[in-house]
Amino acid sequence: MAESHGDAKGATAHTEADGGHKAPFPPFQKDTFASQLVSLLVAFVALYLIVSRIALPRVGSLLDERQKAIEGDLAAAQKLKDASDGALKAYEADLAAARSRAQAIGTETREKLNAASEAERKALEQRLTHKLAEAEKTIASTREAAMTNVRGIAAEAAAAIVQRLTGVLPDGKSVDSAVDASLKG
Repeated sequence: MAESHGDAKGATAHTEADGGHKAPFPPFQKDTFASQLVSLLVAFVALYLIVSRIALPRVGSLLDERQKAIEGDLAAAQKLKDASDGALKAYEADLAAARSRAQAIGTETREKLNAASEAERKALEQRLTHKLAEAEKTIASTREAAMTNVRGIAAEAAAAIVQRLTGVLPDGKSVDSAVDASLKG
């Protein structure tokens, strides 16, 4: 501590310790150096034995346990990866099989629809051919009936025209032959 020497008017701070010089720092004393080395050696050996017998085995066992846990986790992760790879391959195989089945079903359905369409087309063609034949028969019979009526109408009209022009009613045979000649030509 600093003490002041002198009177209160001109007090100055004193920075030196009182009492002069003391003994040097114990580790640097020549008299105690050998005993300090021995006690240091004993402390080092004791600390080494404590650390090597108690602390290091515990730390080593912890490190071994941690290494085993890490290896176990890595093995489990590898098993899970292998399982997921297998599941992915199975999924891809199932997907390819499903696509193949879908394509086969689509092809089969297309072929069935084409066959049904072809059968329907043939049935429609047969019905159309049958309807056309019936229509042609109806047309022919209607034309025949119309032609029969036309021949009769033409014969009556020709007889009426000849009678009007000449004043004489022509005979039926000459009118029929004249109408037949005009219808053929």
